[in-house]
Amino acid sequence: MQAYLWIKTAHLVFVMAWMAAAFYLPRILINLVEGAAHPEVQARLKLMGRRLYRFGHIMFGLAFLMGLVLWFGYKLLPHFPTMVAPDRSGWLHAKLALVALMFAHYIIGGRWLKGLDKGRALPSSKALRLFNELPVLLLVAIVYLVLAKPF
Repeated sequence: MQAYLWIKTAHLVFVMAWMAAAFYLPRILINLVEGAAHPEVQARLKLMGRRLYRFGHIMFGLAFLMGLVLWFGYKLLPHFPTMVAPDRSGWLHAKLALVALMFAHYIIGGRWLKGLDKGRALPSSKALRLFNELPVLLLVAIVYLVLAKPF
């Protein structure tokens, strides 16, 4: 049971770190659009964005790995509880689908950032502000599914 709690703690910490990156990357993109007249600011924001994107990938990978251990650990470790009940695991599949959407959102933001180096333009500030709100909505739904396990 102690190993389960440590792995679950690590999973949550890595998820929180990835969420920080998922929330802040669109904000950097907005600042890039709105600071187009200042090349030195643009260079700094691009550097910050690249570092944040790389950090987010590492945190997502570690969260994913810990999640797999939580999901399948009961098959490998003695006395390791499972979160998957055969009759009530629909919430987990829904959660994983929303996490996949969140990861796709993160990848899109990263592609836009990388496109700047190739001369591609970013979407408008207004479009990026809407893009910035999507992770919040997804996170609320994910947290609800994890806590309530409605199905």
